[in-house]
Amino acid sequence: MSTQIKIAHIITRLIIGGAQENTLSTVIGLMGNPDYSVSLITGPGIGPEGSMEANARKAGVKIIVLPLMRRAINIMYDSIVFVQLLLLFKREKFHIVHTHSSKAGILGRLAAYCARVPVIIHTIHGLPFHPYENKYKNWFYIKLEKICAKLSHKIITVSDTMRDKALQEKIGTPSLYQTIYSGMNIKPFINAPQLRKEMREQLNIKDSDLIIGKIARLFHLKGHDFVLECAPEIIRRVPDARFLFIGDGILKTDLDTQIKQLKLEEHFIFTGLVPPDTIPSLTACMDLLVHTSLREGLARALPQAMAAGVPVVTFDIDSAHEVVQNGINGYLIPSGDKDAFIEKVVSILTNPVLRQKLSRESQKAVLPRFDADYMVQEIATTYQELL
Repeated sequence: MSTQIKIAHIITRLIIGGAQENTLSTVIGLMGNPDYSVSLITGPGIGPEGSMEANARKAGVKIIVLPLMRRAINIMYDSIVFVQLLLLFKREKFHIVHTHSSKAGILGRLAAYCARVPVIIHTIHGLPFHPYENKYKNWFYIKLEKICAKLSHKIITVSDTMRDKALQEKIGTPSLYQTIYSGMNIKPFINAPQLRKEMREQLNIKDSDLIIGKIARLFHLKGHDFVLECAPEIIRRVPDARFLFIGDGILKTDLDTQIKQLKLEEHFIFTGLVPPDTIPSLTACMDLLVHTSLREGLARALPQAMAAGVPVVTFDIDSAHEVVQNGINGYLIPSGDKDAFIEKVVSILTNPVLRQKLSRESQKAVLPRFDADYMVQEIATTYQELL
């Protein structure tokens, strides 16, 4: 019999996104340890965000796709997936089941408990309950999370803020939690400034253009509409300002329409869906990154931009303050405050000395906390402590 420790990671969808990149980086990192045999269980990568499944298979990841595991609640589908997971866990006899995202976190932990898996771990990348959700759904999500916390041996959060919000709702106890920041391959971002000129030429960006970047799905609550509302005044005060929106989603047509109504077409660039490995060079094009999502665990775009030496302006929500030090390596502003947003964006774009100061301080805040190797080692240590 094999003496390897068998580990199953489960995520609802392997789309292009922060939680998925975190999970895939963890799986690939653990695969480098000969003591581990790692599988990745996921639903189909359905959605305009694009799928990471091909990249995962190329990296040699053993993937098990459950076609009926979907993000939306569906009692029939979810019941079938629960049974599939239960039978899979009993057959494969995993030593550790490590779940990610809300749907996979609930079904995966329930099935792992029923299958008597020795170690059950869940990572909170972002909480399913939030002020913009229906109160009855929030009550339902919190109830499920409380139940599943009792089945978990450890809950990993990507920030202290996620831990504190969960504890405020009496989900588990403090000793159950451990913060491990979401790691990534940080070196391409550190080296990204070398690619700035080439990528700006590809996008037809002039040397005089000042680029305000935003990396996010074109989706509700991501804050693109807020940026559009502020754009006319920013452009009036900084005529060379241009906005670079990286990502795709269901709001593309609506955003296009709004930009045409404002007659600002020449000031906006949409990249559409891009492979994750192009994000460093696209980030290098920017003079400033803005993050205006209304809910987020800890947006990977923030440490990515900071590693590339790009200043950031972000809403002061959730975990942003754990990486951005206001006035030192970027700016935190109240959520939805247009005047503060415009003022900070304009001040950075019009003050090269300030941009350089913020840039110098940015890289210091991300290492080693956001390095993938560091994250994987922290997770592996947790595994060993629980076995």
